[in-house]
Amino acid sequence: MKFKKIIGLLHLWLGLASGIVVFVISITGCLYAFQEEILNATESFRYVEPRASVQLSPSVLKEIATRELPQKHLHAIMYLGNAKAAQAIFFHFDPSYYYIVYLDPYTGKVLKVKDMDADFFRIVLQGHFYLWLPPNIGQPVVAYFTLAFVVMLISGIVLWWPKNRAAAKQRVWFRWKKGMQWKRKNYDLHNILGFYGAFFILVLAATGLVWGFQWFASSVYTRLGGEKSLLFEEPISAITQPVLPSSQAPAIDRIWHQMQQEHPNAKTLEVHIPETDSSSIAVNINEEEGTFWKTDYRYFDQYSLQELPVNHIYGRFKDATLADKTFRMNYDIHVGAIGGLAGKILAFFVSLIAASLPITGFYIWWGRRGNGRQKKVMRTTDTTGTKQVLTK
Repeated sequence: MKFKKIIGLLHLWLGLASGIVVFVISITGCLYAFQEEILNATESFRYVEPRASVQLSPSVLKEIATRELPQKHLHAIMYLGNAKAAQAIFFHFDPSYYYIVYLDPYTGKVLKVKDMDADFFRIVLQGHFYLWLPPNIGQPVVAYFTLAFVVMLISGIVLWWPKNRAAAKQRVWFRWKKGMQWKRKNYDLHNILGFYGAFFILVLAATGLVWGFQWFASSVYTRLGGEKSLLFEEPISAITQPVLPSSQAPAIDRIWHQMQQEHPNAKTLEVHIPETDSSSIAVNINEEEGTFWKTDYRYFDQYSLQELPVNHIYGRFKDATLADKTFRMNYDIHVGAIGGLAGKILAFFVSLIAASLPITGFYIWWGRRGNGRQKKVMRTTDTTGTKQVLTK
């Protein structure tokens, strides 16, 4: 069997098997591309009037927020600058819930209590990650079908590759003429859009595989020269140390003040509430808006307030190697944010092309099936000259 015929069969059957899943993953990625811009434009409670007064400390906002959701676990308090509401994030795995209480950071006024599990973009994201299945089922399904899609893309490039320059001209641009059949137009849509989008789709798929398979992430990171752990592990506070006098400000407030002094230009400052008596106080500081890869992840003993070192990639940015920074970029590359608004627009259209490929590919296959059925009907002439229709 010829090489291209084998590749063609591989492309066909992988496409038919993964088409629906690839469409869902791609179209949800498309919908999610501008979620931050859309939410900022439609949710007025995200903003507050900037004031000259000092913002309320995390412990004060914690007390206010927990009165709204007394039975829920407070995960973190996030500050987003002078003109945006502070966010009290309530998050837990088992039982599963996710709420955000939006607060005026100057007065403590509750602006909105939002159930994130009912949020449109959260639902879209659940489809993108898990196909709306339980995570332990949906995540591996998405990962394996993404891997199949990568193989399908590579096989598609092999099938597309022209034999000569003359053939190449017909495969890089639309040359539609009046009266041309839809089958031909559909074929061009699949091949030409697939060709132009293939590289970018492979980038999106590869960044998705980093989350999908630990072996894939570790292999790529190691080849880039990475030596740290890719798994997050929280450093432990030394609970044998004496608790500081109650007359002093709470530990989370003192760490918050320290980070404000060290990072006066921070766009985001998130203080995580210790979950146990041995947990550290984790603080995320990001001085860039719109991306996450330069975030400083710092950890402090909740008793002594001494900074604790970590041996994974989610530490201080100044300690990140090239391999660490590359992996930190993974999310920003996946959503296009690494290129600003232009990158998000590109990610949107690339995802749209990816969503179209299973549809146009299916119609190519369906059209060929129709042609195959027609060929089975052959018009012949018997010895008497009478025309008959024989169906094989």
